[in-house]
Amino acid sequence: MQSKKRKADKKGRNANNLQQAESKRHVSFAASVALLEASARNDPDEVRYLLRNNVSPDLCNEDGLTALHQCCIDNYEEMVKILLDRGASVNAQDNELWTPLHAAATCGHAGLVKILIAHGADLLAVNSDGNMPYDLCEDDPTLDIIETAMANRGITQEMINETRASTERRMLGDIQELLRQGEEVNQQDSQGATLVRDCSLRVFVFEPTQSCGQHTSPQI
Repeated sequence: MQSKKRKADKKGRNANNLQQAESKRHVSFAASVALLEASARNDPDEVRYLLRNNVSPDLCNEDGLTALHQCCIDNYEEMVKILLDRGASVNAQDNELWTPLHAAATCGHAGLVKILIAHGADLLAVNSDGNMPYDLCEDDPTLDIIETAMANRGITQEMINETRASTERRMLGDIQELLRQGEEVNQQDSQGATLVRDCSLRVFVFEPTQSCGQHTSPQI
């Protein structure tokens, strides 16, 4: 009888733990939606309220997009400052490994690029396409800001090349590990790409240069 009671108690505790975990996931999901929606509509008062109530500034949606990513896309400088002041990760990566600096650079938001760099944004962050922020920037004034910051940090072309190469090596290591585990690496995604194909496309040839003052586009 006692054995049955212990089993029943254990089953009850497990069910309760499951309910609590599910509740936490629901709260986290609801909070991330609220924060992202408030950020997207440029509502600083709502964002401040959420952050004061212990909502993490780094909550993200199913694509890995954080509020900071969204505000860098929409060019909301005040919102970016609020999020960074409340501890948002300046180098947060979405599912495609884009950082907020990738987003701001792509959109040519020079003011945001300055703010992100001042908060320690990684100038050599590589996204899933093998691009760094300066690769994606087509706005000359914004590009000048990024390249000046790279020069000030002592970043050389050799460092850029090595960072790209290390990313490729990590991807190759991931593929080798998947193969050892018997996983399928030729499975196509919705766009027809495979992990092996993506890796093979990350072979870049650079024009030789020792200065970051000149932007050299990667050639596949």
